[in-house]
Amino acid sequence: MAAGFRFLPLLLGAALAVGICADAKPARASTVERIVAVVGERPLLLSELKQRARPFAVQIALSSQNEAQRNAAESTMMKELLQRMIDERLEEQAAEKANIKVTSEEIDRALSNVAEQAKISVRELVNEARRKGLNEQDYRDEIRRQLLEGKLMQLRVRGRVRVEDEDARAAYAAWLKELGSEALVDVRIIALRILPGSNAAQTAARETLAEDIVSRARKGEDYCELVKAYSDDIDSRPRCGSPGAQPVTNLVPQLQSVVRALQPGQTSEPIHFGNEVILVVQLASRAKLPTFEEVKEPMLQRAMAGAMERQRKAWLQELRRGVFVEVRL
Repeated sequence: MAAGFRFLPLLLGAALAVGICADAKPARASTVERIVAVVGERPLLLSELKQRARPFAVQIALSSQNEAQRNAAESTMMKELLQRMIDERLEEQAAEKANIKVTSEEIDRALSNVAEQAKISVRELVNEARRKGLNEQDYRDEIRRQLLEGKLMQLRVRGRVRVEDEDARAAYAAWLKELGSEALVDVRIIALRILPGSNAAQTAARETLAEDIVSRARKGEDYCELVKAYSDDIDSRPRCGSPGAQPVTNLVPQLQSVVRALQPGQTSEPIHFGNEVILVVQLASRAKLPTFEEVKEPMLQRAMAGAMERQRKAWLQELRRGVFVEVRL
């Protein structure tokens, strides 16, 4: 399953890889209940799947160009998410056999750590989760699942993995291939959310604010201070609105042409993403591709992550062979 789907809850403000925040829109139609999968003797229900899918639907709505593209992306996401939920059921069964548990105290500590990294309170973190379609219990459940998987990976998978220098070099070569010939860019983004149901006057006020921010940035006002003062993406505030250096092609399509036209230090005109959010983007820098020695440690980590993921999948396949699994979606 794509990493963006697997780890959204702990990277709550990093939607679309550029720090876009938006409000999840609650479903208005009632769900006709049915079983979408069976794991052992335990069913997975359509209502469970749809509830877990809500935060991802926000990302898809922002990045899709049209209804057909959105429907196709949602269909793919639902299938991937269902497979992920099946894996989680298998992991829960394995944890029960190994007497591995996650306590409320561990969840509280994880929440505090995420909030501390974002330099916000736990209450603000939970409120941000709620705006993305997760109530507090949903969010705690997501963190519990991630903590449980982490414990299982250390117990059942970590011992299978050994990463050496040649693995890091292979990861570096694959990374360069992904990047192509483009330099890395570091963009700073201010996200101004337009709340659902906003009238014309309220939307116009957000547009006026975006234009004012652009004017102030172009006059030399500290962009990091503008991010802290105005961006609705609270997770990105400590990072000056930057998701980190990355190739232009990693950005959502609406931003790629804008960023390519900017020079370091320049600020874009306000960019609308439907009726959900307005972005103001500043290009902080362009950087040449680093040598292997300059990024050896991150490449070792990249190689380790790749090896862990491969071994995780192999372990889950072993679990599946011993359990009845039927998909009905």
